[in-house]
Amino acid sequence: MERKIYCDNGRQLRGLYGNEEKNLDLAQEKLGVKLVARGDFIKIMGNQAGVESAEKFFRQINKMCGRKHNLTAQEFRDTLQGIDLGHRKVKEVLKDRISVPGRKHLIIPKTPGQRDYVEAIKQYDIVFAIGPAGTGKTYIAMAMAVKAFMEEKVSRIILTRPAVEAGETLGFLPGDMYEKINPYLRPLYDALYDMMEVDMIQDLREKGIIEVAPLAYMRGRTLNDSFIILDEAQNSTQEQMKMFLTRLGFDSKTVITGDITQVDLPRGKPSGLIHVRNLLNDIEGIKFSYFNEKDVVRHELVTKIIKAYEREK
Repeated sequence: MERKIYCDNGRQLRGLYGNEEKNLDLAQEKLGVKLVARGDFIKIMGNQAGVESAEKFFRQINKMCGRKHNLTAQEFRDTLQGIDLGHRKVKEVLKDRISVPGRKHLIIPKTPGQRDYVEAIKQYDIVFAIGPAGTGKTYIAMAMAVKAFMEEKVSRIILTRPAVEAGETLGFLPGDMYEKINPYLRPLYDALYDMMEVDMIQDLREKGIIEVAPLAYMRGRTLNDSFIILDEAQNSTQEQMKMFLTRLGFDSKTVITGDITQVDLPRGKPSGLIHVRNLLNDIEGIKFSYFNEKDVVRHELVTKIIKAYEREK
């Protein structure tokens, strides 16, 4: 079976697949068809079910974007991964996208777990994200934090993480507090730099609007009008978790992320994240979002590695 989708011109056609030829290869694999782009049309070849699904996908892309907003290459790939063939429309996928002001392309939740996570952050003031590496827990939390700040819903972003290997004081490491804790907060910085300009981040840090601090430095504070992210929370102790959760002030939101299969605490020190999972699970206003290997959006080998470790248990 064969179908063609025509556009007004070649530029509009290229916009259907994010202006990158390799995206057509990805679409072929995902949709189970043969795709050929020529001039002002894209030809779809394959069995009836595959051709009809692919035609529907590209027509939806064309209708949603068209001349107004051609998808970037990354947006196309995210949309392709997020459609859950036969279950979700492109319109529904793009509706879920996180638009961070000033960012070059949109962030599109790619799995049902990620979509539920985004909705949880919108609706709840305290959200726990528990699952393996590569599921977008930290990245999506950072996107929502930056979005909230840029839209003036909060006045500060606070990033914190236990520094298990160096101990709470971090005293023997050289440099000031930021230099001591920076190696432990690298994943948060990586996400932050992907969403804001380096100069802007530096300026906001100097003004205390973006704050990076080890978990131990949260003690005794009340955090109002802030978006707070606690990363690697599986390495917090029960006492630290209680201390952190009771810092939440008015008009604030906090997201706590962690992987309970990778606890680095000394033997005999129970994880605060594992403890709180049962303690607070039934409290209204607190949401637990869980991820598994199906939510991994890194290299496909990461999913296989996670499955292998789970089989070993």
